[in-house]
Amino acid sequence: MADIQGLDELLTLLNAGETIPGGSPHHEAMHAASQESLRITAELNGRYHSPEDVRALMSELTGREVPESFQLFPPFSADFGKNIRFGAEVFVNSGCRFQDQGGIDIGDGSLIGHNAVITTLNHDLMPSRRADMHPARVVIGKGVWFGANVTVLPGVTIGDGAIVGAGAVVTKDVSAGAVVVGVPAKQVGTVPEA
Repeated sequence: MADIQGLDELLTLLNAGETIPGGSPHHEAMHAASQESLRITAELNGRYHSPEDVRALMSELTGREVPESFQLFPPFSADFGKNIRFGAEVFVNSGCRFQDQGGIDIGDGSLIGHNAVITTLNHDLMPSRRADMHPARVVIGKGVWFGANVTVLPGVTIGDGAIVGAGAVVTKDVSAGAVVVGVPAKQVGTVPEA
């Protein structure tokens, strides 16, 4: 992993939900991490890699060892890379895009469908401060299933065992065991108990 000046301090601020002002040293550290993420994901997506090599590249991207049971089908992209945590038995299908500066936690046994987009940053509403970034963590519980083309907005928590239907845009928290669909996502049922 490249030595990115100020990365640890930046992660502390991001994980505390602190605003990152545009043009600040922390903003510059965020962009440096993004460049490393682009390099690693270009390698990941540029040719075939064995599952072991995919895990090694994802460990390099995240800066932490991913579980041996983790699986990912490229292509994959991450804006930042250093604020993603995968549980055991997680599967990420092809075409997913993670904007992870604010933090993305994916619980054990979760399945993330094709082309999912998980976002964790908002720009400031004021045009004069539009470059300022407001991070908000996304937490995906254990045993969650995303259909294809799901979008999750910053600050959302999705409870254990929930199902998010294909094409849904998740704008608010989803209860454990809920089935949600649509834009914005609304609960239409519950997952049957085993």
